[in-house]
Amino acid sequence: MVAIITSIIGFITAIIILILIRKDHLHVRFGLLWVAAAIAFALLGLFPALFDSFAKFMGIARPPILALTIAVVVLVLKILVMDLERSRNVIRMQRLVQRIGLLESDLREMQGKPREADQDSDHGELDEKRY
Repeated sequence: MVAIITSIIGFITAIIILILIRKDHLHVRFGLLWVAAAIAFALLGLFPALFDSFAKFMGIARPPILALTIAVVVLVLKILVMDLERSRNVIRMQRLVQRIGLLESDLREMQGKPREADQDSDHGELDEKRY
């Protein structure tokens, strides 16, 4: 009974993830990993003996220990990938801010405004509008 419930949950999760990808609520790059995880749950639910055999082949007496170990490794790898993605986004954001600053500087020069006076007046105008 547990095997059937696990496989149903896995298939429903895979279908929901595919719907989220189709509606652009989830990026394909991240969604495919979730679909793979959902299908793995469904297959383990349908064929639990395969996982037990694999655990015995690996020399692990209790198959749930292997499942927990795999889950921890997958979560750590997911966190690492998220940190790498976040680092790339921070670097990209810094470069965009620098480009905007350079473009604003070029625009001021093209308009013939002096730099120091323009910057002082901009800050004053922004502060007055905010408060």
